Amino acid sequence: MSSTDWTAGVLDRYRSGGLAGRLSPGESPAVIVVDLQTGFTDPACGPGFDLDEVVTGTRRVLDAARAAGRPVLFTTIAFPPGARSTWLRKMPVLAELGEGSGWERIDPRLGRRPEEPVLTKRNASAFAGTDLLAVLAGFGADSLLVCGATTSGCVRATVVDACAADLPAFVVRECAGDREPGPHDAALLDIDAKYGDVVHLDEALALLARPSVSGAVR
Repeated sequence: MSSTDWTAGVLDRYRSGGLAGRLSPGESPAVIVVDLQTGFTDPACGPGFDLDEVVTGTRRVLDAARAAGRPVLFTTIAFPPGARSTWLRKMPVLAELGEGSGWERIDPRLGRRPEEPVLTKRNASAFAGTDLLAVLAGFGADSLLVCGATTSGCVRATVVDACAADLPAFVVRECAGDREPGPHDAALLDIDAKYGDVVHLDEALALLARPSVSGAVR
C-alpha cells in the first residue's frame, strides 16, 4: 500500500529518542495471515475493499513458507447469530461477517491447504479469545511474519499482543492493507517504532528461505 515521507522523519526522531530498536527473528518463523477473508478482500461485502496487491504479495510469502516447510496459519472473523459485543457496536458493519455467510472464507487466491489452521476470532487481535499461542507452541514457532488487514486494526493489534507474549513479529509491508493511506502509514510507523519490525517482501522471502537465522532482518 502507500508509504509517505513524513513517516521516515518521525521514525528518525523516534530512533534518536531511544525507540525503534531492531528485533531478531528466531530460527522457526511462522506466517500468520490476518483476516484475508472474502469479507475483506471483496468490496461487495460491507467491510471489504481493494486488497488485490496485498493478496498477491501474501501469496508469494505463503508459497515461500510452504516450500521451506514453515508453519502457515490464518485468522478469520465470523460472528454467530445474535452476537453482541462492544466491537460490533463500534463497527456494526462487521455483523455482515456472520457464521455461514460465506464472507468468513479465506480468499481462495491464497491457496490455503487443509493442514493450515484457520482460527476464528471475534476481536481485533489474533491472540484474543483464540488458542493461537498454543498452536504456535505446537509448531515450535519462535517468531511471526504477519500479513493481512487491516494494518491499523487487526494487524496492529496482533503485533501488540505478540510483543506482550514475547514473540518477535515482523509485518511484511507489501502484504498489509488498510482502507485509507493515512491510518495504514501511521500504523506501520507505530508498529515499527514500538512493537515489531516492518520488513519488505524481499526480506521476508529471504528469512523464510534460511535454514537458520542469526541477527535481525533489516
